[in-house]
Amino acid sequence: MTKPIIVYDLDGTLVDTAPDLLDSLNHCLNQAGLETAEPTELRKFVGMGGRVMIERAFAAQNKTLEQDQLDRLLAAFLDHYGGAIPGKSQPYAGVLSALDRFERAGYIAAVCTNKYENLATSLIGSLGLAPRFAAVCGQDTFSFRKPDPRHLTETIARAGGSPARAVMIGDSRTDIDTAKAAGIPVVAVDFGYTDRHVREFEPSVVISHFDELTLEVVEGLLQAATI
Repeated sequence: MTKPIIVYDLDGTLVDTAPDLLDSLNHCLNQAGLETAEPTELRKFVGMGGRVMIERAFAAQNKTLEQDQLDRLLAAFLDHYGGAIPGKSQPYAGVLSALDRFERAGYIAAVCTNKYENLATSLIGSLGLAPRFAAVCGQDTFSFRKPDPRHLTETIARAGGSPARAVMIGDSRTDIDTAKAAGIPVVAVDFGYTDRHVREFEPSVVISHFDELTLEVVEGLLQAATI
């Protein structure tokens, strides 16, 4: 029988990357002569990668952004962010214990993120987490990305799992919508990067700490999904 699999989002779910994302975003906004963003604003900008983050930051200041300027700023963002990895980023409390718990129980682990794949693998590797994951798939791994459900189902396939025995863990509407579209149960963490409470998007379960991600919770979701 295929092993069960847990697929995790990265930023705002497994790892708190907000300080470094904000630093790199503000590096770009400074270059463009705009006001820098405050930490409280970041939740409104993240979730769909660096390009969308910059677009949203410009829109928040009612500033026009031409395509060529966006391309230049994205390159500056990626250079600044990639050069500082892991920076201040750290796994959330309870993440390592949760990964241990499910590994001992025979689960596969994978990452499905809208971060560029090379940045995701660099971050995961720099934090010593690379051996934990059977696959790490970013926004450019395939020709589609979340909320397209194929991003999740192809990540599962690459990791050697089955959608029929899978659970998604995420922090945003994008993650929840992706999992629902794929017919996969989704656990939402309520400490990530979203400006609306994840409960509004009706995930299967909401947790406030990874200690709440127990075998009983996940096995219950898997069992309910087969009914």
